[in-house]
Order: sequence, then C-alpha cells, then structure tokens
Amino acid sequence: MSDSMEKKVADFVALHGIFAGAARILVAVSGGADSVSLLHVLKTLRDQGHIQAELVGAHVNHRLRDRASDDDERFVVEHMGRLDLPVVTRAVDVRTHAKEHKLSLETAGRQLRLAALAEIARQHGCSWVATGHHRDDNAETLIHRLRRGTGFRGLAGIRPVRPFGDRLWLARPLLCATRDEILRYLCEHNLSWREDHTNADVAYTRNYIRHTLLPSLQQDSQVPLVEALSDLALAAVRLHDRVRRDAEKAWDALAQSNNHSVRIDAAGLAILPEMVAIEVIRHALVSLGSGERDLTERHYRSILHMARRRTTNEGISLPAGFSARYESGGVVLRRGPSRACDACNTTGKSACVLAIPGSTRCCGYEIDAKVLARDEIDIGKIADDKGPYTEYLDWDRIESPVVMRRRLAGDRFEPLGLGAAKKIGKFLTTAGVPRQLRERVVVLADQEKVIWVCPVRIAESVKLTEQTQRILALTVLCV
Repeated sequence: MSDSMEKKVADFVALHGIFAGAARILVAVSGGADSVSLLHVLKTLRDQGHIQAELVGAHVNHRLRDRASDDDERFVVEHMGRLDLPVVTRAVDVRTHAKEHKLSLETAGRQLRLAALAEIARQHGCSWVATGHHRDDNAETLIHRLRRGTGFRGLAGIRPVRPFGDRLWLARPLLCATRDEILRYLCEHNLSWREDHTNADVAYTRNYIRHTLLPSLQQDSQVPLVEALSDLALAAVRLHDRVRRDAEKAWDALAQSNNHSVRIDAAGLAILPEMVAIEVIRHALVSLGSGERDLTERHYRSILHMARRRTTNEGISLPAGFSARYESGGVVLRRGPSRACDACNTTGKSACVLAIPGSTRCCGYEIDAKVLARDEIDIGKIADDKGPYTEYLDWDRIESPVVMRRRLAGDRFEPLGLGAAKKIGKFLTTAGVPRQLRERVVVLADQEKVIWVCPVRIAESVKLTEQTQRILALTVLCV
C-alpha cells in the first residue's frame, strides 16, 4: 500500500477492531472534504481487500441552506454514481425540530442526522455506520467539553467505535488523520468536494473553537495542540474502558433495578474509587432513560457526596425530570421529582442540593440554574434586566454543591456592599425587609458560606467582577 493516508487508516481500523464482522457498511457522505476523503479511502481499502464489506452511501439533507443543501445532495448522488456505489438520501426538518424541542440548530441537526443514519443502516442491512470525524474534530470536542466542565469520561472525546443501537456500531476511521492530511489527500487524488459557508460562522460554538479559540491556544503551545489533545482523548478511552469493567462488577454487587428506579447501596458506592462510582451512577441514570447531554460532573459528584453523607431523606433534582434521594441506606435514582424534602419544613435543618445546570423544587420554590460563559451575557446590563428573584454569581468562587434551605437562627453572611459579615436576621431587620417577606426568605449556600439570601441580597464574595469567567445564573420561581 503506497498511499500513507490509506495505510494510516488501515492500521487504525485494524487496531480498534473497526468493521469487525461487517458484511455491509453505511458511509455518511455530506459532500464535504472529510466525508469525501472517508468514502474514497474506504473504497480503496475495500478494493485492495483490507475491508471485506460492501459500501453503501447515505446523505442526510438538513434543508438549512435552501438551494445549496439540494446542490450538496445532487453532488453526493452524482459522485456515488461515478464510483458505482449505491446511495440513499434522506431529508430532515432541522428548524422545526429545534423549535419544538428548544434546541440549537447544531444540536437539532446532529440528533436528526444520527437518527436518520441509524434508520437507513437498519433498512439496508448495514451493521456499521462510518462518519468522517478526524483528529481536529476530537481536539475541538475536548476544548468544548473543558469549557463547560467535564470529567475524565468527557476527556475520551470522540471514540473510534461506539454502540449505535441494537447490533449497530458507529465508527470514525479518520480519527487518526488531521484536517490538513485530509485536504492533502484530496488534492493529491484530484478529488472535489463541497464547501458549507456556515462552517465559517463563528456564532456557532464549534466554529468559534475551530477558527478562533484553538488557533489562539496553538500560538501559546509548545507542541502541536491538535495531535496532543487527540492523543489525550485516545488515552482517556483506554482508561475509561478499564473503569467501565470495574463499574460493571460493582453494579452487579451494589445495584437493584426495576422499570421505575435504581437503588444503589450507599455504603458500597461511597468506598468505590471516584471514577468507578461515577460510572455506576451514570449507568443507573442511562438505564432509566436519562439522556447524558445535560448531566455534568457536578451532578455525579453531588450524588456521590450524598451517598457519603448518608443524610436521611436528602434529595437532588436532576436534568430531564430525574431525581436522586438517600433512602434507608441506599441512593435511589428515579424518573420524576424527589419526594417532599425536609428543607420545606421551616424548622428543619436539611437542605436541597441544586441541580446545576437544571431545575430543583424546594421550600415551595423552583430554582432554575445555568452556567454561562462570560461572553454569553452583557455583565454591564445585568442589574437593569433582572428582577429580585434572579441573580448572577461568580461560579468559580463557589464551592459546590450549592444547597437551598430555610434560614436558621445564627446564620451569618457578608452582604454585598456592606464590607462585614452580619447575622442574617439582623441584616433583614436593619435593611427594613417587611416581616411577611422575612418569613419567606430562603438561603442558598455552598460548602463554605451563604451566597444568597433570596430574594434580598447576594454575598460580597460571589459578586461578578472583571476577573469573572463563568457565571452561575439562578432564577427562583414560586410553585
């Protein structure tokens, strides 16, 4: 095999067992440089006997760019015809899906594209679906996850192989190649491709990382950053595979499940290595039907922290309507809100752990929490736009988990602008807060301090400053 790109992909496919047992492979072809190069490399490997399976092309038309989208589809169909390979096309309505489900166009497009590819694969007897993700994509994925917060599992980035449904696998054979190598391969073989002008729009997060953030980071780096991040991701894949095997053993020993809930022995969960414990929790939520997109490392750590504390009737609300609760020696995960919490009792000392990001019901309120990057909000206009039940805090100066509870006698905090700590009761009286409102006040606190006496004043220590990089946005609603 004389072509270095084709040899590199052949070695990568063999190393990761890609296309093992495949009789037919569905190749996702958008018409862009990555997918065209993937198609030609796989066809060459098949022609040379390195791949035994038949190839079928699939093109998903997102209908986002009017005539240009139809031109992409026409290009793919004609290109596949010249290669004498079958192709299946499918149109999806990304804008409607995004609007109905309150998603970005990026997320809506990815969901519909993957669903369409899985359906086409099953209809045409394909056990593998191949996409053109490469090393630059992997590096960008890691940066994206690091910006929003991730654990070691997130560092695994884009996996070479992952399950894609019942007896169906998703493969990324080009994860061994950089974007520059792909473009060089196309030029050397005189291959044409389609350019999507929206790929240059930095309003999209992925494009901002690709065109602005990653090049800036590379300027200050002593090593090729794309290669370094991609290698880190592949190392994290190997680590996670080991953790997953340990978690499977722990699951058999600690977990009991049914269609509605999973109970995990809290004492056993608490003594597991943290990475293994988090994987057990993740598996429990996924088995109940929870998606993973909105679950963050903070959610998993809050559940593990609850298992270690073992406080009776402590509850945590999670994204997508799921909850976790400590009950009779076990952590119980279920769909639906946590049962009534002790914090709702005005004399109780318990607290509700907030789902961040997410929504939590506690003390007669519903708290919506988001973490925003500094560039997502105009800090100068915050004071004019928010009401008393919305606050913006410096997330990096907060020691999670964050809890909500009723205020207790002796509670102290440092009110914004006063420069000294005060008892909350005395502060409310001095500030002239009416008795009726004082009785409804709730306290939000992290592990070290009170951060907001809601809805009256935040703490000085968590105010937004010029150094703020991440912002915790909290909105409290009566229910």
